Amino acid sequence: MAVTSTISGDGSELHIAIKGRFDFSSHQDFRGTYENLPHKPSRYVIDMQDTAYLDSSALGMLLLLRDYAGGDSSDIEIINTSSDVKRILTISNFEQLFTIS
Repeated sequence: MAVTSTISGDGSELHIAIKGRFDFSSHQDFRGTYENLPHKPSRYVIDMQDTAYLDSSALGMLLLLRDYAGGDSSDIEIINTSSDVKRILTISNFEQLFTIS
């Protein structure tokens, strides 16, 4: 499991990539990607191209990010989901909370 992040040049967008299993073992790494920034970005992109699995704790981490980013006014896109990951997000009704592609 690896969580990496990059911030855009102007600091407005944070790109977070999750590799392997996205579960409770990645909690600290995931939170650290957005909580340790000097300025809060206005947009977040979660790249799940290499995410093999996610569990309920991962769903909770995404909700915590959503709250941190402004709740209903947050701008978070989850991209490059596999069919299995997208199915889990859809079953959990996350399509109503996030932009998923």
